[in-house]
Amino acid sequence: MIKLNISKKTIILLLVGFVFLSFSFKSKFFEVAKQIEIYTTLFKELNMYYVDEVNPAELTNKAIKNTLKDLDPYTNFYNEQDVEDAKIRREGEYGGIGVSVYYSKKGIEINEIYKGFSADKADLKAGDIIVSVDGQSVKNLERDQLSMYLKGTPNSKFSVEIERQGKVIKKEIIRDKVIVNPVPFAKMIDQETGYIILTRFNNKASSEVKKAFRKLKKEGMKKLVFDLRSNPGGSLLESIRISNFFLPKGKKIVSTKAKVKKWSNTYKTTNEPLDLEIPIVVLINGSSASASEIVSGSLQDYDRAVIMGQRSFGKGLVQRYRELTYGTQLKVTISKYYTPSGRCIQELDYANRDKDGKVPKFSDKGINEFKTANGRTVYDGGGVLPDVIIKTSERTEATKKLLKSRAIFNFSTNYFYQNNNIKSVDNFDFKDSEFKKFTTYLKSDTTFVTKQESLFKEAYKESEIKNITNEYNKIKEKLVAYKIDEISKNKDILKTILKEDILKRYFYKEGVYNHNLQNDLVIKQAVKLLKNQENYKQILSVK
Repeated sequence: MIKLNISKKTIILLLVGFVFLSFSFKSKFFEVAKQIEIYTTLFKELNMYYVDEVNPAELTNKAIKNTLKDLDPYTNFYNEQDVEDAKIRREGEYGGIGVSVYYSKKGIEINEIYKGFSADKADLKAGDIIVSVDGQSVKNLERDQLSMYLKGTPNSKFSVEIERQGKVIKKEIIRDKVIVNPVPFAKMIDQETGYIILTRFNNKASSEVKKAFRKLKKEGMKKLVFDLRSNPGGSLLESIRISNFFLPKGKKIVSTKAKVKKWSNTYKTTNEPLDLEIPIVVLINGSSASASEIVSGSLQDYDRAVIMGQRSFGKGLVQRYRELTYGTQLKVTISKYYTPSGRCIQELDYANRDKDGKVPKFSDKGINEFKTANGRTVYDGGGVLPDVIIKTSERTEATKKLLKSRAIFNFSTNYFYQNNNIKSVDNFDFKDSEFKKFTTYLKSDTTFVTKQESLFKEAYKESEIKNITNEYNKIKEKLVAYKIDEISKNKDILKTILKEDILKRYFYKEGVYNHNLQNDLVIKQAVKLLKNQENYKQILSVK
């Protein structure tokens, strides 16, 4: 009788649970369907009765963007053109002219020329603004429209008009098959130390790293500096393959935890490694993110490499592309990832914004300790903390604003046209006297405007008080002087950025890498550590 009662209770509980779950699912489904129907009817009413013409695609695009903006910045909607751009980034191949560009109302402004491709052959320069393509003006167009003009079938020809230093120049260009090599530079620093830089984790990343590694081994490499600085990440699988080059088969590299059970996985190395013995220093900085953090985090957790530089970005979120209708896509965050020791290196907690929309840090609640294979202590709470920290000045708000502006780019363009050549790529230095010229240039630059300057200008426009121009100009000058003082606190950072941007104009990115090989202070520190194997091993042992 007791058994029967327990059985009845169990059945009742299961039935109640099933009914509750069923009701909850139906309720949630109904709510989703209800909201979609509300938007659909609103959209129809607007389209039929609003006094002016409504652009359906633009309206929907804005609605979707607004829907996603309060989630994390990695969950995005891609229209047909965005889908094509994303595919190019993943695959690293496209039909184009070999440039990176900046879109503005002026037209298509060239940021960088890639050596050897059609833009380079046509003698285009960074700072050129393409104002027409095949006789059609590209001024005042939207970004989506502009991005279509330069890409196309390899060997197809088109004409452009460019504005360069106040002159209009006509060019004919033949599109190339542009291949973006994620390992643009690999070279021996000295007789024993090799250097490989990986700039992105596209579908060619692991094959190119392997190719570069084998090449340097043939040249006598016995130690490696692996540079992941400013690498924004990319393919999860490529990061696992690259970690596998230096870790044994069967080792856990990363685990993911998702709402959907099938997307919660543990990823292990599946191949035989390239090298388990070679001493490695991995370089990272505040712009090393995602897949870069998986590689650096796993090599740190297994004490396989010394991590050097600054704390990484702190992106511990995994995205997946989901096909939508009419060739569009949703890139959606599906899980968080964890390094082999169990660390989640995600820094920002997007799920718990405050009432003002500010995103808190996970470290605000405290950080947790984890152990590496050798028993060293490592921490979560945001990014990978290097074993050897290279200190730089802390960026001021003014410097952050400067780096988001076009001021450094515009100064470098002016520098290029005022200086015919640079004698030596190895010995070039951006001296204090040059930095002084840069700060003087900022007084007339219109792209670098601080928040204080914007607010003050707005207040001046709104003011009904007349005859205060002199006072306004005096305060304006003080605000400019203040922002220059603030960015000068980061002279160490800015001089490096300015030097590299200028070198790129004369010697392409290859020149920057060659210069840094002998002059970059972090690379020098890495080489010094690799030469001192006693210190290197001590860092990787339990303290």
